[in-house]
Amino acid sequence: MKQTVMSVAVLASLVLVANAFAKEPAPKDKPKEMKPITVTAVMAAVAPTIDGDAKDAVWKSAPAVKLDAVKGANFKGGKTSASLQVAYDKENLYMLLTYDDPTLSVQRSPYKKQPDGSWQKLKDPEDKGGDNDVYYEDKFAVQWNINNSVIGFEKFGCAISCHGGEPGKPYGNKYNEEAGEIADMWHSKWVRMGHLGQLDDGYVDHTRFDPEKAKSAGRKTDPKTAGGYEDNKLVNGKPEFMNKDSKPANKGGTYWLKAEDKVPFDDSKFKAGDEVASIIVAPTVGDRGDVKIAGKWANGKWTVEITRKLVTGSKFDVNFDDLKKSYGFGVALFDNAQVRHAYVEQPLVLQFK
Repeated sequence: MKQTVMSVAVLASLVLVANAFAKEPAPKDKPKEMKPITVTAVMAAVAPTIDGDAKDAVWKSAPAVKLDAVKGANFKGGKTSASLQVAYDKENLYMLLTYDDPTLSVQRSPYKKQPDGSWQKLKDPEDKGGDNDVYYEDKFAVQWNINNSVIGFEKFGCAISCHGGEPGKPYGNKYNEEAGEIADMWHSKWVRMGHLGQLDDGYVDHTRFDPEKAKSAGRKTDPKTAGGYEDNKLVNGKPEFMNKDSKPANKGGTYWLKAEDKVPFDDSKFKAGDEVASIIVAPTVGDRGDVKIAGKWANGKWTVEITRKLVTGSKFDVNFDDLKKSYGFGVALFDNAQVRHAYVEQPLVLQFK
């Protein structure tokens, strides 16, 4: 009888352990090799106006490539579709990206005034650390293989840098395998930078995750000399700053606070249920802010125009310095998700016509 009771207890313990681990995503399978998709950049007789409008003449001639992305949080069935066109002139690269997204998401972790007068930051109840899928922002990312340094990129695309199910992160980490393997990451964050006309220019190196020294693993940002974004912190239980117009974010205000519009917080201006931005933003100056964008969301679709100089000279950037070469890249799309993006499985290759 004792042996039977003990066996049942052990079995129950094993079930509990199994269930606990089941809540964490399984380690990501090794990416499968897929046939690359070629995207052709055409010469623009007249540069497009970067305004988030696809009416420019060049977009009528640049070939549109359809992209399907999978496994993204909040997209229906985890899937969405996109279209990509690319053009260039003597100095700049231009991209037009459109993709399906049923909702415009800008409610990025604001502070909300509670019935008792206290302020609390809205959080995804399932967020176990850097994995917010409820109160976040729409984003997209383009990752480029700098000087073909990332081994396997041409076969597996940007998925070669993704490592899921690793200890310390509920979703996984992003890094390359060896020192010297570096990828340029154009990361559009609409609330923090996109509406200012920039995306966050960074890179991915070989740094492994460390909870103390390298929480972002291989993900880094290019150097900057000024600007960027920072938290609007709670001070004595209240947001430190508010917008000078004192409009709640959910009542005609914004979920970002421009640095030039911030004033000391006045709690008397707000009622229970009001929301206030938790992020302070300013245009980024320097290498980190050299990719310009403009976007519009309408009728369940994002339309975004992107531009950057063909050659920046930065070691953290892909430099299109030889138009006879091909350049490998990948695309990921985020619907109100911090990290759980939909990604294009096929590796992409840019060629200049």
